[in-house]
Order: sequence, then C-alpha cells, then structure tokens
Amino acid sequence: MRYKFLLHNLSILMIFLGISMLFPLVVAAIYEEDDILTFAGSFFICVAIGAGGYLLTKGSKKEIGPRDGFAIVAIGWIVLAFFGSLPYLFSGSLHSLADAYFESVSGFTTTGSTVVTNVEQLSYSILFWRSLTQWLGGMGIILLSIAILPLLGVGGMQLYKAEVPGPVTDKLKPRIGETAKLLWKVYILFTLLEFIFLKIGGMGVFDALCHSFTTMATGGFSTKNISVEAYGSAYIEGVITVFMLMAGINFALHYQLLKGKIKTMIKDNEFIFYIIIIAVSIIVLLINLMITGGYSFVGAFRYSSFQILSILTTTGYSSVDFEQWSHFSQYFLLLIMFMGGCAGSTAGGIKCLRIFLLFKQGYRELYRLIHPRAVVHVKFNNTKVSSEVMDSIWGFFFLFMVIFVLASLIMSMLGMDILSSISSVIACLSNIGPGFGTVGPYDNFAHIPSLGKWVLSLCMLLGRLEIYTLLILLVPEYWNK
Repeated sequence: MRYKFLLHNLSILMIFLGISMLFPLVVAAIYEEDDILTFAGSFFICVAIGAGGYLLTKGSKKEIGPRDGFAIVAIGWIVLAFFGSLPYLFSGSLHSLADAYFESVSGFTTTGSTVVTNVEQLSYSILFWRSLTQWLGGMGIILLSIAILPLLGVGGMQLYKAEVPGPVTDKLKPRIGETAKLLWKVYILFTLLEFIFLKIGGMGVFDALCHSFTTMATGGFSTKNISVEAYGSAYIEGVITVFMLMAGINFALHYQLLKGKIKTMIKDNEFIFYIIIIAVSIIVLLINLMITGGYSFVGAFRYSSFQILSILTTTGYSSVDFEQWSHFSQYFLLLIMFMGGCAGSTAGGIKCLRIFLLFKQGYRELYRLIHPRAVVHVKFNNTKVSSEVMDSIWGFFFLFMVIFVLASLIMSMLGMDILSSISSVIACLSNIGPGFGTVGPYDNFAHIPSLGKWVLSLCMLLGRLEIYTLLILLVPEYWNK
C-alpha cells in the first residue's frame, strides 16, 4: 500500500469537502443565521488539513491500482463522514460524536435515518447541509472528484469500480473522467427538473431544492418531521414518486434514453425486472389496503405507489404512517427493503440485477436436474454471465445476510425489540432510512444506545460501498506486498 499516495488523494477529497461547505455557509448568510461561523470553521479545518496533506505529499501522483482504489474509496468515506459531522457538533444541533457521525454517515450514504428529534427546529443552513450531503453521496462524492479533478488520471477507473453501485461496471466513454461528467450531467438535469415541478406544485424554493437533492439521491432527508406527508399534496407526492422511480434506474440507461436510444432501455433485462417488481408490488399492496384499510382505489393507489417506490428505491420518504396498516402490508414492505433499485443507480439494497441473476441461477439448477447433460448458461441481455460475476453475486448475498443477522443480534442485545432490531439494521444496511417499531416513519434513531449507533453507522457504510469495498480492508493479504 502506497500510504503517501493514499494520503495525497484523501487530501484532495478533504479540500473538496471543505469547498462544499461554502454552499450552506451562503444559505446561513442569506437567512442571517449564526451558523455562518459553524460552516466557516468547518470549511477552514477541512481545507487546512486537506491543503497540508496535499503539500506534504505533492509529487506522488501515480496511476491508481486496484488496492489504491479500494483504500481511497473506503477510507475516504469514513474520513469524509467524520469531518462532515463537524457542522452538527459546532452548531449544537447534535451533542455527541456518535450522534453527529451517525447523521453525517446517514447523509453521505443516502440512508436517511436520523437522530434528530425535531427536524423543523434545525437552522436552514444545517437542513441544507443534510440535503447536500445526500446529493453528493448519491452519485458519489469521489466520482464527482474524478469528474472535476483530472489529477487522478486514467487510473481513476479503479475508483469508479469501487464507487459505482452494482456487480457490473459499464463505461459510457473511454476515459473515466468523461464518464463521470456524463453521469453528473444527467443527475443534475433530473434534479433541476424535479425542483421545477415541485415549485410548480406550490412548494417553497428552499424545500423544493432540499427535496430535489434527497429524491434524486434516494436519500429521504426531509425538512419536515413527518416527511412528505406534511404537505398533504397528491401532486407533490406524484412528482416525488416519478423521480424516485427514475432515481432507481441505472443512470447509464438514462443517458442512452436522452440520446434517443429508447430500445436500449426497454430491452434491458434489469430495467424490465425492476418495472415488473414495482408494478406487482403496487398491485398487491393496493388490493390489501382496499380490503383491510378501507381505502378507495384512488387513495390506495396513491399511498401504495408512493411507499413502494420510496422503500424499493431505498429513498425512505413517508406520505403516511404505514405502521398503522395491516400486518401483511408491513411485512410486505419489510421484505422489499432487501431488494433496492437497479445497479448503477443511486439506490441501495441488494439491487435488482443481483436478484434477477440469482433467480436465473436458481432456474438453471432446476433445469439441470431435469436435463443433467444440458449446457445451460445464465444470461443477461443475451450475454453469458461469467462464473466470476456469479461467484461475486453469491458472495455478496451471503455476506449481506451474515452482516444483517449479526447486526440484528447486536441491536437486540442492546435492549431493542425484535422488530425494531431487524428493521433498524435492514433500514441502514439497505440505505433506506425509516424502519418499523421504535424506528418507524414517525420515530427516529435518537433513543438507540451509542454502541448501536456506531454499529448502524458501519451498516450504512457497508451498504453504500456494497460490502466488498470496505471488508477487503480487513483481509490481511490486502496489506501485504
């Protein structure tokens, strides 16, 4: 491991983090808040440390290898989340490091779980910082640095592989910098479109901007205590539902669609699977709400479509207290918490691509029992999926479930009931936000002991970095020459 090279790149990311704090500083100035000093101090610390590290390691620019890429991404997220927690501590919004780090990690990993008991009492600048961290984390703060800082050169592809969600990484352009720029252009375009539509619906400029940030990031941080339900608007819920749907789709497909290549999207196996799962889930929940909840068809469709998209894309908004629904509806929502959106999207979870390929692998094994001599391949978009990719998927699924079980066990040891233990872990591991029980849509994570918050913070990082990127640092051979 080239530690000087690692420190050099982490210093660049620290400088970028400091610069990003200027935006909430401007917000604080606009609203004449005392938090100007909060963000000025945080900016100075981040830039000073980043600049110092950069100058000390100047001249260490080299091509990034696989080990370097994983280390920069994994350690980068841990470090940036720590310094991203400074505004919460300096402003007095949160009083312990465990709380501040939890909130910061929840932002950067686009989870949306919160330890803030009264969101509406936070200053505008802190609310903006919460939303901005999710927006930056949505596409990847490190991917953004590749787009605007060509200092990483061609070797930046190693960062891209470690950063972009999903088992398969496709480049849209030969150079990673160009790819990152294209993805961010699409990301910004959709954010602006949602902002316009929300503003048309009567939402204020500040709220519309924050919700646009956290929708496209599938983050779910809201400026209201009861999330989107506070607006009581079917139009606003409809707009957010549509953009949650879009945010859960592979952004490479969005790029192809904007270029007019509609067939590329409609022929993509994962996209079709994603749409089918959404449609079936909405229908199932809609029927159950009409039967057990007494909803009209319109009301059932409104709430079922919003909550299915919110949880499936791991956004985590709520338009209703779904803990008041039937046990079937709650269990159904709990199950889809594991799934997530498409690979290459800002969504968390296991991802539709992995689940789709696991289904195909299962069918393949059943078929081979009937036809032992048949040569059957698992295919995706008419292309044979290599055994290496399938092994990676099975390994990911196994590790995901092991982490889920162990973390749930730890949470239960801390005194939480079974439902709260399980749902808090899956809500963080799949980067969803709210769960059930004591961490439901009308609750928060403030009551959880500090140890539990650190465990859940780790779950959020593991989920956002798709487990392998973080766990590989624990393998002894990784650090050997």
